[in-house]
Amino acid sequence: MAKDGATTEPTDGPATTAGTGTAAGAGAASAATGRAADGTATGSGDIARSLELLWGTGDRPSRGPKPALTLDRIVTAAIAVADAEGLPAVSMRRISTELGTGTMSLYRYVPGKAELLDLMLDRVLGEPLSAEPGPPAADHPVPGGRPAPGGRPVPGDWRGAIDTMARTYLDNLGRHPWLLKINQARTVLGPSALRGLESALTALRSMGLRDPELIGVIITVNSFVEGLARTRADAAEAVAQTGLSDEEFWENQRPYLERAMLSGAYPMMAGMSEDTFSADFDHFTFGLRRLIAGFEALVAERAAEEAEEEAETDGRRTERAGEDGGGHRGPDMTARPARAPMDLWKPAGNSLPSCSSTPSC
Repeated sequence: MAKDGATTEPTDGPATTAGTGTAAGAGAASAATGRAADGTATGSGDIARSLELLWGTGDRPSRGPKPALTLDRIVTAAIAVADAEGLPAVSMRRISTELGTGTMSLYRYVPGKAELLDLMLDRVLGEPLSAEPGPPAADHPVPGGRPAPGGRPVPGDWRGAIDTMARTYLDNLGRHPWLLKINQARTVLGPSALRGLESALTALRSMGLRDPELIGVIITVNSFVEGLARTRADAAEAVAQTGLSDEEFWENQRPYLERAMLSGAYPMMAGMSEDTFSADFDHFTFGLRRLIAGFEALVAERAAEEAEEEAETDGRRTERAGEDGGGHRGPDMTARPARAPMDLWKPAGNSLPSCSSTPSC
């Protein structure tokens, strides 16, 4: 244990001075800078430094011979630890141990765990961008979808794009369950995140929806996938924490549940079929199909509205042409005015959707 005034090697931040009041001072500093104490919130560290590292614009270590340690190796090691043991196991000291180097060496590349988390997130979001989709479309036929060779949706097939988006995101959350533990309300947008969002919007453009509605589609699909993935992850975590399998857990409740069903107090539940809670029922595909069906109804509604607007516009043009005696007509003032590019990025109280789920995933 260090004496008062001694400098100690940190685990998740720059060097600190040990002594009376250190913990309280660290807490105050975290509150002042907006850092998350548990390191599970993206964008909670030095945002400017995270962006420099994500986009490759920051200064890189240049002193001495070419180092064996790289930022890529640090991020890779951190993801491996998180995948195997969960996010709480990720610390600068642990990563340095995995890489066989001193903890302070890591700070030449990344300021701390908060910034490292931003890099980890962008890395795993980018994994599906070059990966093949999961099951071929033939194994999970999408009503109205048009499968292409290799299982990828063809251009303009927004139904197939949503199906691929959802299944790939579910696979990604299965490989990296720690993603479900992160607060992504303020994701620092790196290259992978933006490429994912661009890919998703491109694939969904054929829906003919308004821009906010396209973002709404992505958020809706993401939320559905995350909910199911969280249920699966919680079930696996419960087994690990208790040592009881699902079968053993429910078997312990059987006598009480049987008495409850025979009491007559729960007629609806007592009358359900034996396969009601069967593991063979694919809740994911069932829910995904219902989402796509709902989007189809919205697409049809928007198409009808657009056709009606076009008919009204044509009617007004015909009326003006008659009044002008078929002469020269002025410019059409009914067209939607162009928007300044920066208007698209003005905050409107909503966060950008997670880009883990893209049709290219």
